[in-house]
Amino acid sequence: MVLFAVLQGLALALSVAALSPKFLACQLKKPAGISPLAGCPAGTLFVSPATSASHFSSVQQAVDSLPEGRPAVILVGEGEYHEVVNVSRKAPLTLLGQLDLRTAFDPVGNASTRNLVQIWDDVFVENGIDDAQSAVLTVSPSFNASLIGAGPTGAPLQPLFGNTDFKAYNIDFQNRAANFSISQALVTDISYANASFYGCTFASWQDTWYTGRNASTYVVDSIIFGQTDYLFGFGTAWFQSITLANRACGGGIVAWKGTNLTDAPGNRYGAYISDSRMIRSPDANATTVTAEQCFLGRPWNDLATSVFLRTYMDDTVAPAGFKPFDSARPVIMNTTFYAEYRSFGPGGNTSQRVSDHILTTAEAEDFTIEKVFLETPSWIDFDYDF
Repeated sequence: MVLFAVLQGLALALSVAALSPKFLACQLKKPAGISPLAGCPAGTLFVSPATSASHFSSVQQAVDSLPEGRPAVILVGEGEYHEVVNVSRKAPLTLLGQLDLRTAFDPVGNASTRNLVQIWDDVFVENGIDDAQSAVLTVSPSFNASLIGAGPTGAPLQPLFGNTDFKAYNIDFQNRAANFSISQALVTDISYANASFYGCTFASWQDTWYTGRNASTYVVDSIIFGQTDYLFGFGTAWFQSITLANRACGGGIVAWKGTNLTDAPGNRYGAYISDSRMIRSPDANATTVTAEQCFLGRPWNDLATSVFLRTYMDDTVAPAGFKPFDSARPVIMNTTFYAEYRSFGPGGNTSQRVSDHILTTAEAEDFTIEKVFLETPSWIDFDYDF
């Protein structure tokens, strides 16, 4: 136990890296002879297909075993998990990806090189199934609540709410369904729930990330890979210090649906990208991305909101910035709110933008986490260092 105490001390001393001070000692792989759950909160479950010390071999088995009514933590051991994860419980749940001491503190490391856990599936939308049924991770109180539906208004509103505090740290979530030539293949479906993600990656091509009805999501220090409309949704989503990696260009990066405020009065539905960067993905077809260029967004309906704050944009971003959704809706209505503040980089020149919402410093002060979520959310881990 002396050796593990030294490792814990080292972890805390080096926690200036983009890692969780609260859970880091739990996440670090332990030396032989030390329980993998050393340093973890009491009652933590361990998932691993590779060791007899685990409680379960799949993440979903562990989730299904949890009693309702009290917070739970699941440590996911190093490895690939070909499964979908469905969280319908209301009580708080935290998923921790295991980390290696040798790479966790690499000063040039990030979610793409540090994470040891990959949860993936390869389902895409076909044969009339709802887009939600392709998601790798679903956090929703019921099947009907997870459904996305069609058209600008989507599936019917549900009178219920699910998980109040879902968190995931240092896990790669991937939909590996073919490539850009297929249809929608979601990674997340977060609906009627609060969810936050730290040091994770999310990889697909079309519709990677979905924040659904009455959902609130927060993503920090993470990477999202996609091509077409790969941030979309109805709810309220804040993306802090992330990388948007364009695998190719199609539609817009953001395709949000606005929601009539009678559903939840006062809620500031929309996608908010802050202090982040948009780049050509390392696995992109360089010719395709350069030739087409990527639009920041297109309105999925006429109430859509997307705001970009202090974000670096490389030359994959089209000078116009935004475009109409399709030929059936050829005009961006004035009820759509597309805004930027201090965009920079080769694609950050706003002089040719279609949107006229180039924010002043005073106007940008209206877009903070507290003002967007109408509170300081208790379900966000503000102690996470990045």
